[in-house]
Amino acid sequence: MSDSRSSSSSSSSYDSAVGPSEANIVGSHSSSQGISPMVSRHWRDVFWLLIFLAHLIVVGFVLGVFGLNRFKQPDRLNIDRYTMGFLENKDGLTEDYWPLYAVASGVGAVLGWTWLLLLGSRANQMMKFSVHILTTYLAVISVLCFWVEQFFWGVAFAIGAALQFLYVISVIDRLPFTMLVLQRAVKMVWNLPEVRRVACIFMLVMLLWLALWSFGAAGVVALGIGDGGRWWLLVVLCVSLFWTGAVLCNVVHVVVSGMVFLVLIHGGREATSMPPKPVMSSLQYAMTTSFGSICYGSLFTAAIRTLRWEIRGLRSKIGSNECLLCCVDFLFHLVEFLVRWFNKYAYVQIAVYGKSFNHSAKDAWELFQSTGVEALIAYDCSGAVLFMGTLLGGLIAGTCAAIWTRIKHPERIVMVGSTAMLMGMILVGLAMVVVESAVTSIYICYAEDPSLINRWDSAFFAQLSEKLHQRLQHRSARAREVLTHRVDEQVQTAV
Repeated sequence: MSDSRSSSSSSSSYDSAVGPSEANIVGSHSSSQGISPMVSRHWRDVFWLLIFLAHLIVVGFVLGVFGLNRFKQPDRLNIDRYTMGFLENKDGLTEDYWPLYAVASGVGAVLGWTWLLLLGSRANQMMKFSVHILTTYLAVISVLCFWVEQFFWGVAFAIGAALQFLYVISVIDRLPFTMLVLQRAVKMVWNLPEVRRVACIFMLVMLLWLALWSFGAAGVVALGIGDGGRWWLLVVLCVSLFWTGAVLCNVVHVVVSGMVFLVLIHGGREATSMPPKPVMSSLQYAMTTSFGSICYGSLFTAAIRTLRWEIRGLRSKIGSNECLLCCVDFLFHLVEFLVRWFNKYAYVQIAVYGKSFNHSAKDAWELFQSTGVEALIAYDCSGAVLFMGTLLGGLIAGTCAAIWTRIKHPERIVMVGSTAMLMGMILVGLAMVVVESAVTSIYICYAEDPSLINRWDSAFFAQLSEKLHQRLQHRSARAREVLTHRVDEQVQTAV
């Protein structure tokens, strides 16, 4: 693959997030790609920044009200009078359920910190373990749900286990290449202890927010309304928690991406041309001018990515069923259109160039398509493997909370267990995102200037180039086969 690849995503310059010296180096590496002169950063997606901050204030106030209402005495704030007469009223206290959520937070934090601690020595084994054990774990939880007569959740977990099994079977041939990419990403992150410290700090920040969130959620579980009302309130609070957790994860993503990009450009962390305190500079911009873009992208990217993995896995195993293939192709092209505007590679562009989220996502995707690297990304399953680890961590945290709930309040086992699982997933995800950030940065650098990867790890560069060549050949052969099939059909119709 030629080093002279060009892309519209390079039209913006690498700005002063990491100092003026590296901007000159980016220009020297990318002068053949037409990067324009450096421009200063501006605040991006400010509307979504304001929405997110307003959402935090409102949700924080609501959590405090619900938690205090049942703290140490029932209906301290007289909320039950508004539900008396048309909803079920029961006695319960916030402190009855708050420790149950504390268990989930503690387990999630321990799993996340263990992942960061063992990243250099046991990361490969932990990722393989996550892929192979997740199906079994989902099946076991399904059986337990049937045992406690929670038939809906038993069916839900059984379907999840079946989908997980089918997905792993559909991508089993891609796992060796995926593990190769993940191993190189781990190698990169392990040599950057400052980015692991950033992840640990954000896990502490998340724990502080979870203390307030679980306080309010425990108050909702103890609230004097029926189960239907509790579930609706918990769903709203879980959506808020998901968005908040995704924002913190993507802030870490931007910080790590900026640091990895710098290391690849300068030829190493110890290079004399490296600017002073690059992590702090990246963190400053992630929390100021680019924070609105992070808030905006965090709403949509996770759901679209998950849908894309499932559709790609299904599409590769359909075979010759024309009707089913037509339906799946429609969904596939719809998701591909959404991916063009919402993808995780946008965070690298945000870290490096300070663009808005949609602009970053569009430029990153056009870069991959114009260079052919999109074929490599479509083959790689590193995001799905890391998500399996995140999901497994959440399930373990939720299971621990559910077991204690079964002992103390058996009628609330599903309500507490499901929300505790989300808490565990967010904490483990904050640890996993450092590796995912390295993966996205490696692909962006490979698409913009392959010599950067060659200089960093020539053997890995050769393996990437060989696999890309194979994938492009595979796509060309498949396109010729489809075209030949359509021409034969038209000839037979004419005859």
